[in-house]
Amino acid sequence: MEKSIILHGHIPNKLFVYLKKNCYINLIMRKKVFRSYKEFSGYSTAFRQWRADSHCKYVHGYALRFKVWFEGDLDERNWVVDFGCFKRNGVKDWFKYQFDHTTCIAEDDPHIEVFKSMEESGLIQLRIMSDVGCEKFAEYVFEYLNKKIEDETGGRARVHKVQCWEHGENMAEYRG
Repeated sequence: MEKSIILHGHIPNKLFVYLKKNCYINLIMRKKVFRSYKEFSGYSTAFRQWRADSHCKYVHGYALRFKVWFEGDLDERNWVVDFGCFKRNGVKDWFKYQFDHTTCIAEDDPHIEVFKSMEESGLIQLRIMSDVGCEKFAEYVFEYLNKKIEDETGGRARVHKVQCWEHGENMAEYRG
């Protein structure tokens, strides 16, 4: 009867060879996975779901919070990601530009010209996106940050997932 054994972490080579040769087992090696986490919060963002049949079709806003998990191999300092890089590489400025006191509108919103006029009048800071809502914001942040992290770490680390929180009870998550 063949059995499987899951081995976590390092196994001495001699033991591995012995087990493979002399036992009727499948050896499944699992690589160590390191994850770290960063929160980006305090972004007062207005948007609307123009396709909704509910009150969500109206312009409304939240203090958005993004929770981001990174994974990869450790660097020489034993870090997955250097959190100091977010100021250095413009990520914090990007979050502020995109989500802080802004109005995010879908590019196909039938009233987009009204929002453009409001921006021209100095009433809003308009951000036109392919789609809006927590799910799409989480995906948008994932795609942006993953490229930045891969560049920053030379491909050693990546974004594992992003959560976009409207408030303590509503959240959407995206994993690429």
